[in-house]
Amino acid sequence: MSKIRVLLADDHTIVRAGIKALLEKQSDIEVIGETADGRETLRQVEFLQPDVVVMDIAMPNMNGLEATAAINKKFPQVKVLALTMHEEEEYFFEVLRAGAQGYVLKDAAPAELVSAIRSVNEGRPFLTPRVTRLLVDDYLKRVESGDRSTAHNGLTERELEVLKLIAAGHTNQEIAEMLHLSINTVQVHRSHIMDKLDLHNRTELIKYALRRGLIELE
Repeated sequence: MSKIRVLLADDHTIVRAGIKALLEKQSDIEVIGETADGRETLRQVEFLQPDVVVMDIAMPNMNGLEATAAINKKFPQVKVLALTMHEEEEYFFEVLRAGAQGYVLKDAAPAELVSAIRSVNEGRPFLTPRVTRLLVDDYLKRVESGDRSTAHNGLTERELEVLKLIAAGHTNQEIAEMLHLSINTVQVHRSHIMDKLDLHNRTELIKYALRRGLIELE
């Protein structure tokens, strides 16, 4: 079985050393490189073609958000896992908007980071549990204030299925195969979902799905 090839991007040498020591103990993960700034990360992604980049947000010569966006655009097959000290909701959605597939806090348990790497490598989004709780708390507050939609704004059962799969990171082609539909039908469902929920892009859709418990995260 091939190992998950990981590139570590963090401007703190001691942080990289700690993560590398942790990952080297995993039989299915291999650290193939390290970088200390955003621009070098892009160069190494092009040269090494890793499966997963563990990306710090605060880095010199192009921050982690900019580097993530560039990787997502130029190397869409490479997964990015953000590693940060920020647990505020706005930071999470900025990272998500840039194209990251996961979000882990630097003070998380070692096992959580390992699990996150495996999840994003398999195409499954990973959100650190503490941020999940923040989103749930926010949703509950809005429910208490009367801002809720138990019927999901009139979505049909099929549209809910498509919504969950889109939010989980699946492509139209994958959704079509999973639900035994044509790609055109999936696209129509996607358009109806966006219209009914008044959403304008995948980031807003994922935010909606997270807040309503429609995505299962590790």
